[in-house]
Amino acid sequence: MKAESLQSILRSAGPFLANHLWQSTLVAAIAALLTVMLRRNRASLRAALWLVASLKFLLPFSLLIACGALLPHPHRVSLEQETTIYSALDFAGRPFHNGTPSAAPTPAPRPGVPLAVFLPETIAAIWLVGSLTVLLVWLRRWRHLHRSVSLASVTEDEREVRILRRLESEFQLRQKISVLRSQQLMEPGIFGILRPQLLWPEGLTERLNEEEIESLLAHELVHVLRRDNLVAALHMVVQTLFWFHPLVWWMERRMVEERERACDEAVVARGATPATYAEGLLKACRFCLESPLPCVSGVTGSDLSKRMVLIMRKQVGQRLDRSKKLLLAAAAFALLALPIAFGLERAAQIPTQTAGEPDWQAKAGGKMAFEVASIHPSRPDAFFPPTFALSPDGSFVDSAGHFRAVFPLMVYFQFAYKWMPSPAQSEALLAPLPKWVSTDYYVIEARAPGHPTKDQMRLMMQSLLADRFHLAMHYDTRPTPVYALVLDKPGVPGPQLHPHAEGPPCPNNIDLNDRNAVSALGGVFPPICEAFMERPAKDGQVLVGSRNTTMALLATNLTTIQDLGRPVVDETGLTGRFDFTLQWTPDANSTVPHEPAAAGELSGTTFLQALKEQLGVKLKPAKAPVQVPVIDHVERPSDN
Repeated sequence: MKAESLQSILRSAGPFLANHLWQSTLVAAIAALLTVMLRRNRASLRAALWLVASLKFLLPFSLLIACGALLPHPHRVSLEQETTIYSALDFAGRPFHNGTPSAAPTPAPRPGVPLAVFLPETIAAIWLVGSLTVLLVWLRRWRHLHRSVSLASVTEDEREVRILRRLESEFQLRQKISVLRSQQLMEPGIFGILRPQLLWPEGLTERLNEEEIESLLAHELVHVLRRDNLVAALHMVVQTLFWFHPLVWWMERRMVEERERACDEAVVARGATPATYAEGLLKACRFCLESPLPCVSGVTGSDLSKRMVLIMRKQVGQRLDRSKKLLLAAAAFALLALPIAFGLERAAQIPTQTAGEPDWQAKAGGKMAFEVASIHPSRPDAFFPPTFALSPDGSFVDSAGHFRAVFPLMVYFQFAYKWMPSPAQSEALLAPLPKWVSTDYYVIEARAPGHPTKDQMRLMMQSLLADRFHLAMHYDTRPTPVYALVLDKPGVPGPQLHPHAEGPPCPNNIDLNDRNAVSALGGVFPPICEAFMERPAKDGQVLVGSRNTTMALLATNLTTIQDLGRPVVDETGLTGRFDFTLQWTPDANSTVPHEPAAAGELSGTTFLQALKEQLGVKLKPAKAPVQVPVIDHVERPSDN
């Protein structure tokens, strides 16, 4: 991998990691506040809160948002709408964003000192060294414990084993826990996650009476039931990854404290005599010299003196009242439901190819019709240029209400409903229809009063198709694989993508057949605005461009110049209108007319390279609900 690519990856990961860290810190702070509010309740509840805070470091909100985006949702935004969503959750989700997307390129950075140039790599190297160091410390302690386990002997007919078997039946454990007698002076504890084993120091049984042994063993069985070793292992992963965050180490002490208190409460609630239980803990503590190990759930963890006081008071946490249950429910809702709902909302905002009752129809004035119209079958070789381009863009030559063209019905349909399908979408639409819809040519001549706009002409064509072809249609929403058009570098458009206001103005109703008028523009390409045009370029390349266009229309028209296999939706975040040119060497999938290259001669800039290098955008595979038109009924028109 090139150094530039690695640095780009590290820089792009920076905002994500910064967001994740502050979000996890916020969740941990909320958990700390809740534990204070629930200090008189059961310790197991507070331990669960700390577990949630720990797991948040492993689960970024972006995963929940992504889950929400996969859920079915209503579509509300059409291709032509330019909507900006402001919400508290959106702001909270990306406060370290690399800047608001802007139409103007950001200034090039000045040459910096070497430290600034290699800062991402330096930070990554420091993190890696720290994580490896923490991991090696854990592995060293685990090897020490594993050595102790390997040296211990299995015992089956001792007093502590008989008591343990009786407690296992009482606690309804499904598996028997083997007892390992250790020659080392370490506290009793449970080792292992899937197959837990009890480490019991040699000689401890002789120092304890029956009730003390039972209370200590009950303490260990509660650890097994609570899966405390698994919880400790998960938090060890958090500490290894986020060793630099002091909060994760402070959380470990809180988790151990609440874990031990939860076991103490369970033993006392079971009926153990507090004085006997406390005496057993003190004897075990005096007998053992080894400090508690992180891979073992023992009996002497946390602040033992504080635990003694609580045990002697026979203090068991209170059950939750209704107000605190509502408080926890609200916290859980905020933690889970809101990010998922936000993902659902964001997915609903993905622009789609078309929408039922598109906004442009209302803006154009609603239902309209030609004053007079005639339709006649035609031969394909009798083609003549239409009065104006029947494209989905805004390019238009005022024809004083006159319309004349010769095309198959499918072309008229696409013009009327301002739809530019991908090849796959076109094939799906035509599959259930009679063949003549795409093969038979029709001359349509019509006239409307005044000077209607191009969108008003579309509305008139809709009425004509319904009246003369008896065409009936509806929109259907389908989860569809798409390409999301995104900026390659956040906030930085490419060198060939400029705000329209910085370029030459649009000519007024220029006739492209008038060479003198086109030449007077000084070689501006395209000569007219709101049109997607192409022309041959040098070295077998093609040049495609548009002026005074939107990024949404650019995304839609990409499928007309290259067969991408799926629709393209705009997610660049760039608003306003732009001028652009795109030049590349066509390949076999290009739909732009070009001379096919001979075998082995295909070279130059590819389409995807041109998008990235010239426009500063790239295509990202995604899935979105796309609303597509469906033709329910159509008939051949009668001659007139």
